Amino acid sequence: MPGPTLDPRTADGIHSPVDIGERLIGRSAAVKALEAEVVYAARSDAKVLITGESGVGKEILAHLIHRQSSRGRTQLLTINCAGLPDSLLESELFGHVRGAFTGAYRDKIGLLELANRGTMFMDEVGEMSLRMQALLLRFLETGEIQRVGSDRPQSRVDVRVIAATNRKLMDRIASREFREDLYYRLNVIHLTMPPLRERREDIPDLLEHFLKVYAERHGVPTPRFTVDALGRLISYHWGGNVRELKNFVERLVLKTRTGVITPEDLPSELTPVQAAPPLPVVRDEIVQALFDRMARSQESFWTVVYEPFMLRDLTRDDLRAIVGRGLEQTRGSYRILVKLFGMDPGDYKRFLNFLRKHDCQVPFQRFRNVPGRPDDNEMNGAADGAGRAAANGVASSARRRSATRARADH
Repeated sequence: MPGPTLDPRTADGIHSPVDIGERLIGRSAAVKALEAEVVYAARSDAKVLITGESGVGKEILAHLIHRQSSRGRTQLLTINCAGLPDSLLESELFGHVRGAFTGAYRDKIGLLELANRGTMFMDEVGEMSLRMQALLLRFLETGEIQRVGSDRPQSRVDVRVIAATNRKLMDRIASREFREDLYYRLNVIHLTMPPLRERREDIPDLLEHFLKVYAERHGVPTPRFTVDALGRLISYHWGGNVRELKNFVERLVLKTRTGVITPEDLPSELTPVQAAPPLPVVRDEIVQALFDRMARSQESFWTVVYEPFMLRDLTRDDLRAIVGRGLEQTRGSYRILVKLFGMDPGDYKRFLNFLRKHDCQVPFQRFRNVPGRPDDNEMNGAADGAGRAAANGVASSARRRSATRARADH
């Protein structure tokens, strides 16, 4: 049988992949672990169950698994099991024959047939009725398609099923709302997507990503957040997870006129009402976000760090932390750090003078992998080096005079 073709139907709850990211956004341990799990899941055709709260990005995981699998060149079809009534869901999944019900004027191929040799993503599978669960279980066991209104199977297909739910299926099994045998049939590989509030270190990366996406989409310059605004967004609980953050960023991109988003530009509902995470956690994420803007996006230190520091939005500890992270990458070289932070080479002395003036210079020695080289005294300056050389010369002369007098006395 030939591979699947695009299904032109656009009924609610049924769609082909649109606007799905190519990768997971974030640097948290949870995201790194999920990336490894995706690679593991893509190596086989085993069924996958993805769980997590609404809006965390379960569909993105499904698309990533499909793209990296041997079926990646075929189509992935998606259906939202909660978006369709029971009778229509059966018809959409399995198809129907002419005359099966009022309005069935011709035979219709179901999504599972269209997805042959490809992947079927079934979102909100926990919302299916017990009757539909029984039909799905039979298909998973046999691979046979029996259209609505038919008295025999029409075909057998090869479809990989990836299911997702925001429900706790074990609780639904206990309350007899979900079949235990279907759960174990689906739960061959289990991935759990944590809520955004449990991986706050990913929030700056997500904000930056969606700012660029929506600024490009709407043809406006990419705005940026002030340090205080960024701190407030990191502290917010994001009950709607990534979906809430994504919609929030698009709204801000359309509303902002100055290119800089301050706390005053944030809607009142984003004021945290519950306990915020510890201050050091928020500051650390702010430091990392500013560092990434320079090291990864090559924005200038004078814009990203200098301006908010002079406005007292950043503390000396914040500045030292940013410089320290840079020195880790440059192995203690301030000259290379200037380039890493998006500055011109001619800004080298200005940069060092700025750090000295505000007592924010960070000793470079502990970042060096090899002992003393000629440039190890960068932060001390040529004058300090000359002063030490002169002092050493005076000490040497004094020792020679003392030795001469000792020989004369002898």
